[in-house]
Amino acid sequence: RSAQAMGSLGGVGKFTELRQRLLFLVGAMVVYRIGCYIPVPGVNPEAMLQLMEAQKGTIVDMFNMFSGGALQRFSLFALNVVPYISASIVIQLMGQIYGPWKAMKNEGEAGRRKLTQYSRMGAVGLAIIQSFFLARGLQSQGVAYDQGPGFLLTATVALTTGTMFLMWLGEQITERGIGNGVSLIIFAGIVAGLPAAVLGTLEQARNGDMSALQVMAIVAI
Repeated sequence: RSAQAMGSLGGVGKFTELRQRLLFLVGAMVVYRIGCYIPVPGVNPEAMLQLMEAQKGTIVDMFNMFSGGALQRFSLFALNVVPYISASIVIQLMGQIYGPWKAMKNEGEAGRRKLTQYSRMGAVGLAIIQSFFLARGLQSQGVAYDQGPGFLLTATVALTTGTMFLMWLGEQITERGIGNGVSLIIFAGIVAGLPAAVLGTLEQARNGDMSALQVMAIVAI
């Protein structure tokens, strides 16, 4: 009986931990989606919307989909976790071909922590570079209320901070939630655009712009 009781307590403990992890994951996703609606200061939302409408079907539109619409709003999370992913890929590749880093990778947990730290530092550098050029490109399109270095500095700091926060949030989800945090953040951004995509497809089918066979093919795919 005592063994059964201990097993029951263990089952309850595992269920409680799972519930806590799920709640943490949901809370983190809520925070992420709220951040996608907080715009970078100094951006004209109407001009930004017109610019994104002109980019429909381009690589910019696809990037906006991965960011969960954050780029369209030029929010704090417009870059999403792309700089961190890029830095991680570079570090992993260097860990296979660069001697000192390859040896570090074989050191076990301590070596992996060092490489992870390098990935974080690389993400900061990439985020600064990408933020600056993104802000400068959008400024040239007239989306900023005040043109000049003030907007560039504000946008660079805001976007870099947003990326660093998402990087931290992803790591927290991995440790305290369920699954890989960075992957779940990307997944959440893509899923956020699904309702609008479904409604757009149904509207095209209703107007006759898309046949029923095409709609069925999209659903099947």
